[in-house]
Amino acid sequence: MPAKKKPARRSRPAARARRTKSRLQKTWKDTQAALSSAEATVEKRVDALVRRSGVDTRQARKILAAWRHRLDRERKKAMKQVEGRLAGLQSRARKERRVLTRAVEDAVQRALAALNIPTRHEVHALTRRVTELSRKIDRFRR
Repeated sequence: MPAKKKPARRSRPAARARRTKSRLQKTWKDTQAALSSAEATVEKRVDALVRRSGVDTRQARKILAAWRHRLDRERKKAMKQVEGRLAGLQSRARKERRVLTRAVEDAVQRALAALNIPTRHEVHALTRRVTELSRKIDRFRR
């Protein structure tokens, strides 16, 4: 007898959001590592250039400081762009979730109506009505 297949598990939105966040964080860390590596490479090349050309070390330090400042500024700018885009994605995801929820609720309502199955609200209203009628009958018996 062949083994039964397990049904595929659907990922929940919260789990998917955590995975996406984790991927974004990993990408951002990788980007920072790449920038740090580039900064170290520039520093080594400037040091080599200073040694070969005999440039004053004070000037070289100033150049390196300027490069570091520029890299920091670009890093902050990139971070703001990433945060802005992530906020936009989160906003869009919330909006799409609301639209999808409405669509599913409408589909369920249509299916219940087509199958002539009462909704929870209708059952609750009928139960309330039966309770009221039972009270009236009890009053007439007295």
